Amino acid sequence: MVEKLNKKILKKIKKGTVIPAHPLALTEKRSLDEKRQKALTRYYLSAGAGGVAIGVHTTQFEIHDKKIGLYRPVLELGSETISEFEEEHKPDIPVVRIAGVIGKTQQAVEEATIAKELGYHAVLLSLSAFKNSTNKDMLEHVRTISEIVPIFGFYLQTAVGGRVLDYHFWRDFAEIENVIAIKIAPFNRYQTIDVVRAIAESGRDIALYTGNDDNIVFDLLTPFYFGNKTVRIVGGLLGHWAFWTSKAVEILTRIHSVVEKGLPVPPDLLKLGVEVTDCNAAIFDAANNFAGCIPGIHEILRRQGLLKGNWTLKEDEILSPGQKEEIDRVYKSYPHLNDDNFVSEHLDKWLE
Repeated sequence: MVEKLNKKILKKIKKGTVIPAHPLALTEKRSLDEKRQKALTRYYLSAGAGGVAIGVHTTQFEIHDKKIGLYRPVLELGSETISEFEEEHKPDIPVVRIAGVIGKTQQAVEEATIAKELGYHAVLLSLSAFKNSTNKDMLEHVRTISEIVPIFGFYLQTAVGGRVLDYHFWRDFAEIENVIAIKIAPFNRYQTIDVVRAIAESGRDIALYTGNDDNIVFDLLTPFYFGNKTVRIVGGLLGHWAFWTSKAVEILTRIHSVVEKGLPVPPDLLKLGVEVTDCNAAIFDAANNFAGCIPGIHEILRRQGLLKGNWTLKEDEILSPGQKEEIDRVYKSYPHLNDDNFVSEHLDKWLE
């Protein structure tokens, strides 16, 4: 029997919320730093994020390797920390818990089962393992996982391991009953429109989330009109929202207000969109085809004191030449986008 999602949580997802793609906190010896991993989760929830996604690209896909053995421990730690937060703060609607699931069907079934056991509401399902597969084979895989847990679709950009997924794939994907949302992250306007048009023409009420870290504000402001149907991207599940998160919450709240009131888009929001994208280019290392993406995210969190270093599980995954200077530049250019003061005010409590 298909596992249905709690109606309150589903409503929250469909309204649109901030869902940071949760990084992995490591010690200098590259083992899990549980204290700082928990601090990161507390930071996101204290900043007003409506959910967190753990075990996704920003958490480093290497944790899915059984030899590394971090998939269950990291998901379990995240679930425990969220439960502690909910027990203390008693939110009206629970925190949305998303778990990343990868691999061919056997691995994905195992991971989805773990996620369900640990209380995750849905899985962000990567299809990177299906590089040369047909749409039919991939859709059969999605249906199998959807019988275990609700599905957050995932269009991952090719630069970090994704594959092209055409309009016809997404049109058929939309017909799978337990698909509740899609993270659109191809970093490509044509491919973004493929997904949105497919959902519009399906008639399904599937929440669309931007993962296009290069186009965040514009994705959220744009009405996508196909025939007699307008579809909007309502929230974000983003690596870019894994830092400066309280500011991300402010930005999404403001965009929702503009959209709900039917107001003209203020020029300063368009200006803000460019500023956010410029920051993303530096932090995600766009100049080097995103080679320093995860170290860049970690570098911001290190500067704020949330992480001890910008280490990843791969020793050769470091900031690219010139990336630190680019991060310095955007920090100086856009001081209104960081939330350093918010973090410094609460850091000691999050690290308890």
